[in-house]
Amino acid sequence: MRVFRSVAAALALFPLLSHAGDFKLTSTSFHAGAPLPLAQLYKGFGCSGGNVSPALAWRDAPSGTKSFVVTAYDPDAPTGSGWWHWVVYNLPATTSALPEGAGRADGTSLPAGAVQGPTDFGPPGFGGACPPAGDQPHRYRFTVHALKIEKLDLPPEATPAMVGFMVHFNELGKATLEAKYGR
Repeated sequence: MRVFRSVAAALALFPLLSHAGDFKLTSTSFHAGAPLPLAQLYKGFGCSGGNVSPALAWRDAPSGTKSFVVTAYDPDAPTGSGWWHWVVYNLPATTSALPEGAGRADGTSLPAGAVQGPTDFGPPGFGGACPPAGDQPHRYRFTVHALKIEKLDLPPEATPAMVGFMVHFNELGKATLEAKYGR
């Protein structure tokens, strides 16, 4: 068993650990723990929102980050497996924010090389919140994942579960921001 004489000595041996806790995700579109605004609600299935992806910004990614993945997920959807609202992968390491509306189906507001996978609504692009009427408010988790590889080599139709599998094996750290919505 190795004994370290100082925290600095330990962190020198494990540099990724020294930065993982600083990784933060913020949004100017909504506040953590608050209800999602109308713009971030789905348009369809009885919901009448704007279906606009929120502005997201992150800072202090772990050392060695080579790319990012952004996901939006509802763990409370009555499916047995939650509901994927957005999956964007192969975001370059130089990316530190996505503007509001970046999740349009055409992907033109995303950095070059970024890929939007299909959601549980079907096609790629952001799909806003639309829980069943009468359910308790659902939680919507927006997460940015820092990866140790430059690119996930996946087909364009890769499911969110497949993207998640690849993220799991290549993740250096993640930052999450959660909002709620019920109707």
